[in-house]
Amino acid sequence: MCGIVGLFLKNAELQSQLGVHLESMLIPMSDRGPDSAGIAVYGPADTDKLKLTVQSGAAETEFPELQRAIQTRFSQAVDLKIIETHAVLQIDKAATEAVGEMIHREFPGLRIMSRGESVEIFKEVGPPAEVARRFNIAQMSGTHGIGHTRMATESAVTTRGAHPFSTGPDQCLVHNGSLSNHNNLRRELQRQGVDFETENDTEVAAAYLSYHIDCGLALGEALEGALNDLDGFYTFVVSTRTGFGVLRDPIACKPAVLAETEDYVAFGSEYRALVALPGIEKARVWEPEPATVYFWEH
Repeated sequence: MCGIVGLFLKNAELQSQLGVHLESMLIPMSDRGPDSAGIAVYGPADTDKLKLTVQSGAAETEFPELQRAIQTRFSQAVDLKIIETHAVLQIDKAATEAVGEMIHREFPGLRIMSRGESVEIFKEVGPPAEVARRFNIAQMSGTHGIGHTRMATESAVTTRGAHPFSTGPDQCLVHNGSLSNHNNLRRELQRQGVDFETENDTEVAAAYLSYHIDCGLALGEALEGALNDLDGFYTFVVSTRTGFGVLRDPIACKPAVLAETEDYVAFGSEYRALVALPGIEKARVWEPEPATVYFWEH
């Protein structure tokens, strides 16, 4: 039930190869999640700009219209990079909230996949190999990234329902498992003003972490809190602009393997996701312990 991969690069010389390695990890997990796939890639950050990754079923017309609307409404140039059904816009940080409101109000066919200084998320329905080809994942570069192949169990097979889920700036999460108390948690978070776009239990887990980070906790502290507040079976891989974390539930019934070398930290639902990585034969390889937070940061 679903496949997860993640790669956190310690060696900056490998950053141009991030996409190649993520693709080599993602595709072997296809039989664990054949219905949709996605990746989050963390690239160079511009502290004066913010990236919005958006998705549309009518990309050829909607993306140019959105670019013109932002340029006209906010009197600023918009860097627009279109990749298949997704586009990455770079806009001034001061306009972020207003641009988001305009998209929701005037472009209901657009979906905001992520926002942040460095993160870009690409996800679609379809076999993982096809999704990787459509977005040309192998050509992407960055400092770290996570990926997911989905076998839908509790909600519909849609682009929105695919992973990764991003519910905060430069934050995202992929998940293998099933949460039993996600409906109660969703209601509690809604009472705190948190909005949801899907019925997916993974969105609840992502929003839980984002809410507690907004309240002042570090990601590691929020993950520790999740052990008390999230019921069910889960393996999470989470990323922030500078960090990469792994958490399994106290029973740890979902498979997971970590590998670490001087050059990288890698995660896979199964070891076969890691076999093509450089130097894997010399890596320290282990199964992450249950109810234990693992975290690396640049």
